[in-house]
Amino acid sequence: MTSSAPHPTRIAARFKALAAEGRPGLVTFITAGDPDGETSLAILKALPGAGADIIEVGVPFTDPMADGPAIQAAGLRALKAGQTLAKTLAMVSAFREGDDATPIVLMGYYNPIYVYGVDRFLADARAAGVDGLIIVDLPPEEDDELCLPALKAGIDFIRLATPTTDEKRLPTVLRHTAGFVYYVSITGITGAATPDAGRVSQAVARIKQHTDLPVAVGFGVRTPEQAAAIAAGADAVVVGSALVDAVRASLDAEGRATDKTASSVKALVSDLAAAVRGVRRQPAA
Repeated sequence: MTSSAPHPTRIAARFKALAAEGRPGLVTFITAGDPDGETSLAILKALPGAGADIIEVGVPFTDPMADGPAIQAAGLRALKAGQTLAKTLAMVSAFREGDDATPIVLMGYYNPIYVYGVDRFLADARAAGVDGLIIVDLPPEEDDELCLPALKAGIDFIRLATPTTDEKRLPTVLRHTAGFVYYVSITGITGAATPDAGRVSQAVARIKQHTDLPVAVGFGVRTPEQAAAIAAGADAVVVGSALVDAVRASLDAEGRATDKTASSVKALVSDLAAAVRGVRRQPAA
């Protein structure tokens, strides 16, 4: 069985606290720099107070192959506004000035990190307060590239498991995974379909036969009702496209932030958090 890395992380501490409270967690995703750096930071700072337990910050990339139209558009808005990997790390640093407890996970693709330089990136990410990485285009066969150096640097490397990850492949996927396992509840891109709660619960149980790590479930979860249904069979539920859509819907005709941008995302997160926190289970001893 795989389990979390030996170094203590904010992610491990948060899941331990959730287990003690007897409830699943809410993981929220936003795209760094969408629609601009200042607004994006304001949204990031508002998420914990709205009920986010863990925050995924998407690193904009020009070719986001795993992302659906909503997150692709968010990435393009951010890139147009000048967002870079360095600015994303600075955004995390600014967040850490007021919050040293909420786990931050960077989610994205390997190319920007490769260009930045792996060693430099890991040092800067650690200094900024990044707790974990989800890099969707690096399979386990490429663990030497980033996964193992990240673990050595004290940053959890979170792997994706999918409905097509069979029993033969699963141990390979989980071998160096740390922090939590991200179960992709549908086959395809983000935001493309609605997951089946029953099937998700079965899949989570299957993954837990191979690992002691918490399992968070995402892709396709958009409403508080869906979030509660998925959370009932998982350690946490991930919501991304719905939050990115809330940003888009709040923008003016020129695609700029309005006074409703941060508040609309915060309101949706509050509704999602209330639904997820309504799911109770036996607290861990």
